[in-house]
Amino acid sequence: MPVEAGPHSIDSARAILKPDGDAVVKRVTDNFYPELDADFGDFHGHVLIQRHEFTSAWPTWEVHPHGDEFVYLLEGDTDLVLYDAGEERTVRVNDPGSYVMVPKGVWHTARPHARTVMLFVTPGEGTENRELPPGYPR
Repeated sequence: MPVEAGPHSIDSARAILKPDGDAVVKRVTDNFYPELDADFGDFHGHVLIQRHEFTSAWPTWEVHPHGDEFVYLLEGDTDLVLYDAGEERTVRVNDPGSYVMVPKGVWHTARPHARTVMLFVTPGEGTENRELPPGYPR
């Protein structure tokens, strides 16, 4: 069955690109992320497109081991903090329309300077979230 053209609200439904190039629109529920793995075979080869708005630092770090993540600034001002091979690197993102490519396997978090809205295009298979990345100095 072909995907419903829409329009859709990215606040209530996310777009998922399947490995064959087809798209799926999935409504956001309280169990949205666990459902992704169950509904899409551990999310193998899939890409999630979603929008997030935040005003405070993310409570966790995340990593995507199976692909680079595209992070596009719609509005705001934030530091994306990358942690790889024992080194932390901060990338300031404060020019709407700019984007960052987070390399696969690199832990990252955000620390906003103001209300920030970003669009994420995420290869979700194997995504991990932790309070701190492995080896991160306390």
